[in-house]
Amino acid sequence: MSSRALPFVAVASPAAWQRLLAFASLVVLVLVFGAASSNFLQTDNLVSILQATAVNGVLAIACTLVIVSGGIDLSVGCLMTFCAVIAGVVLTHWGLPLPLGVLAAVACGAACGGLSGWLVAQLRIPAFIATLGMMMLLKGLALVVSGSKPIYFLDTPGFDAIAQDSLVGALLPALPLPNAVLVLLAVALGASALLGQTVFGRYLFALGSNEEAARLSGLHVRRCKVAVYAVGGAICGIAGLLMASRLNSAQPALGQGYELDAIAAVVIGGTSLAGGRGSVLGTLIGAFIMSVLANGLRILNVSQEWQTAVTGVIIVLAVYVDILRRDE
Repeated sequence: MSSRALPFVAVASPAAWQRLLAFASLVVLVLVFGAASSNFLQTDNLVSILQATAVNGVLAIACTLVIVSGGIDLSVGCLMTFCAVIAGVVLTHWGLPLPLGVLAAVACGAACGGLSGWLVAQLRIPAFIATLGMMMLLKGLALVVSGSKPIYFLDTPGFDAIAQDSLVGALLPALPLPNAVLVLLAVALGASALLGQTVFGRYLFALGSNEEAARLSGLHVRRCKVAVYAVGGAICGIAGLLMASRLNSAQPALGQGYELDAIAAVVIGGTSLAGGRGSVLGTLIGAFIMSVLANGLRILNVSQEWQTAVTGVIIVLAVYVDILRRDE
């Protein structure tokens, strides 16, 4: 009997099944690592996982928007670092107020992201090459602007509160959620609304599904590409603020490698690398999987080399699942 004859029978889409599988995998990982080490479920360690997920999750959301549109951005990690350095220059070297430092980081991210989008849309440089070049450029600029030295925010009151304090914990001491998690949730809600409730979001799905058809239907493809990279860049600026606040410093040598974890989280969460399909909820689940896995392996004293190898295997498997899903 068909599902049409039974309207109350819901048939889950392949993407929904992948999100469900990812969530089940997350639960299994938590149970396994919790059983393997008594330190894993301690409050301090769980807070550490949340902090790490906040940064990677925000970066992954930026990647989600770009990948849904059919693009890719390899510069998100270095852009995050560069935005943190810019915030450090504005707040510590120039001595400007905290809101201006926050604004500078987000604006810098939007400008750099928009430049990547312009290279892709206007000059028709493949997104992989354009963002790879931007990654190397930003990596060098971060070192040049900072003088290859960390920038500390010790004399910037309130900066550490962006990620480290807990507004929820002040009201509910039993629930010490760091502010970084609240920022992640705010970014996730905003991005989810952008994708699901706005015309721009529908444009991104249409662009990722079939760029030529979108162009023929009247969509301004070039403008849309520049816009999505700019929005993704602004979100990277928020990730830079979270990272700098967590460390209470802008570390110019950090950044490269974060893009791999972010893209892995996106793919694990069910977003198709071919574009046209994805969700912010799935990306959040994928980000938590990456953070739990990295933290659990570290708790079990697995070397960094093997942690990197495991990440690579996960990326390959997630992409393979995406290929199988597209072939259905």
